[in-house]
Amino acid sequence: MSVHHDRSRPDNRRVRVLGRPVGSYPDLPPEAGRGSVRRITVVGEEILSRPCREVTEFGSPELSQLIDDMFLTMHVADGAGLAANQVGVDLRIFVYDCPDEAGIRHVGHIINPVLDQPDASSRRLVDDSEGCLSVPGATMTVPRTDRAVARGLDKDGNPLVIEGTGYFARCLQHETDHLAGHTYLDRLSRRQRKNALQQMEDHHEDVFARRAIKAAGLGRGSA
Repeated sequence: MSVHHDRSRPDNRRVRVLGRPVGSYPDLPPEAGRGSVRRITVVGEEILSRPCREVTEFGSPELSQLIDDMFLTMHVADGAGLAANQVGVDLRIFVYDCPDEAGIRHVGHIINPVLDQPDASSRRLVDDSEGCLSVPGATMTVPRTDRAVARGLDKDGNPLVIEGTGYFARCLQHETDHLAGHTYLDRLSRRQRKNALQQMEDHHEDVFARRAIKAAGLGRGSA
């Protein structure tokens, strides 16, 4: 999921890491500092259109490295969330660095997430702009619930419950969709989808150029 730059900057003094409050936090998460940039897959690639596999082995160096690489790749691409299949890995895991409606910054990862949403009687849908790192250059209005809860595991197999409101709730829903083999384009009408793909055609080269410049500034490869 891509960041909307017109949103207020989250307060780094109010941060939740893996759902837990912490003190001040750096702009660049520690994971990103250890990572390498990976190529981001683009809509139309087969890995984005099928459900990802459950993670069954925890605590491995390979899993930690994947998370580190996803954080840096997300940062270079100006993302708020990134799923593993967006870097070509068929596993149910996503990372996030995203503000909620109160400006609290949420940072972390979640493995094998299951999404809880409000029941129909208390559910409130919000139409808001949404972009995707795998649909570079396109932004469309998508209805999402204003609250969501993701239940899953961390990289060591410990249980996580991540609650989101506002834009962060949208992020949790967007990334969980990815792991089920869907992009936000699947929630659009045929006409809206055509519009989004035309936006991508018109702007994707500029997006790739910005990513390459940011990666070069960090001395890393291109996303």
